[in-house]
Amino acid sequence: MNLKLILLLIFLSTVTCVFAQTHRNEIGIQSDNDSYLLQESDNYYTDGLFFYYRHALKVKGNDSSFLQNKILGFEFGQKIFNPQSGVITDAKFIDRPFAGYLYVGSTLNFLYKDESNIKISAQLGVVGPASGAEGVQNFVHNTFGFYHIQGWQYQVKNDAELNLSAEYNKLLARTNGVDMSLSAYADLGTGFTGAGVGPLFRFGTFNQLFNSASTQSTAIVTNRVTPLHPHEFFFYYKPQLNYIAYDATIQGGLFENHNDPNSLEVLQTPEPFVLSNQLGVTYTSNRWILDFNATFHTYDTKIMVYLHQWGAITAIYRFN
Repeated sequence: MNLKLILLLIFLSTVTCVFAQTHRNEIGIQSDNDSYLLQESDNYYTDGLFFYYRHALKVKGNDSSFLQNKILGFEFGQKIFNPQSGVITDAKFIDRPFAGYLYVGSTLNFLYKDESNIKISAQLGVVGPASGAEGVQNFVHNTFGFYHIQGWQYQVKNDAELNLSAEYNKLLARTNGVDMSLSAYADLGTGFTGAGVGPLFRFGTFNQLFNSASTQSTAIVTNRVTPLHPHEFFFYYKPQLNYIAYDATIQGGLFENHNDPNSLEVLQTPEPFVLSNQLGVTYTSNRWILDFNATFHTYDTKIMVYLHQWGAITAIYRFN
């Protein structure tokens, strides 16, 4: 057997293993921060930290005729919001409230052979001082020698939140190296109620929506359909129109008394419609998923001084 034939067999066996290899578990971390965009801003949605665990479930019986993948997920996260500045010397400058949101949640993602999916989720959380947002932000600023935060005495009061959400995605069109899908969601809860819809465009090498980083479905038990590519590396653009019916980080807890004359809490009125534009890049290997994106938002409240934007970095490790 000559050298060329040996090398060819090694190459083919490697490719076969890559395509056949699946991982049913993954853990990950995501960090959001406005400083990632090098804008020297520290306002509005200023920081977020999230931890994920996802486990692919077996698709059994009659479900396998239309269902390609099913994933159970758990997550824990915190979001921190500031007004136009982290230094507020008077309540009149609060154009978006100081607020934190801390939660634990679970998701169940159903991914169909026609490249649509429905993901349902539930979160139990809290807004207000119990979210720990003030302590986390002060710790970060003190540790790294940033400026001293002022104004957290005006933050949203404590309130427990139960939030439910449903997300739907559906492939609309695909050609070589480009595809477009519909993305929509609806939220209903004591903390967040609203909905959003928009297209998702992907450019590069990507896989079907039932086994792709785009739909958080890279965990899978048995891949009965050959992926389009052994690895994903694509750019994406996701514009979205969002309707905000209620947001506890802006309006405070739904069942809280906000007329207490002794309270320093400062709230605002949300804009009912918010336009977001997200641009990002994703890479997946046999074990790792890496993503970086930037999100640009229009005004969250009716008196916000600036538009706002932030970056997000995600790293996920896959294992059996």
